Amino acid sequence: MGEPLAERLIRRIDQAAELYHRLVMLVAPAGMGKTAVLHEVHKRTNAPLLNVNLELSCRMLDLTERQRVLQLPRLLSDVVDAARADVVLLDNIEVLFDVSLKQDPLRLLQGLSRNKTVVAAWGGSIDGEHMVYAKPDHPEYKRYPLRDFLYVCGSSVKRQTSGDGNGQD
Repeated sequence: MGEPLAERLIRRIDQAAELYHRLVMLVAPAGMGKTAVLHEVHKRTNAPLLNVNLELSCRMLDLTERQRVLQLPRLLSDVVDAARADVVLLDNIEVLFDVSLKQDPLRLLQGLSRNKTVVAAWGGSIDGEHMVYAKPDHPEYKRYPLRDFLYVCGSSVKRQTSGDGNGQD
């Protein structure tokens, strides 16, 4: 039997301190237990666990669509900074993919991870050398190369940074 997912994620959190972007992505399709894993990590590390959809939705209620587009990066930063912790766990990040908000979800998360370790639950999959969100014909579809961040998914854990070539630890 393999190492528990929460244990692998905690190891990656420790390794993230060495990276420019201290970002760890927990990648799995919807319904595969990402929230349970984040709760276990929260319990074991005391890192704050934030529901991004809830936090941002509350802050954007009184904003116009244009204001939401312009202020979302700052609002997300405020949510993460308010946690006052060196490691923050982010769950339910789907709002970041909302087409009307015109954001680049991975870039937002990378920006946050320059000052603290950010662990985000990514409701998607790993497809070869890319992290994918949604299907190609879906309006929220995103596909990113696996580099400049750590990720944990299913039964394999890999690290890939620009230029390392092999993706293996």
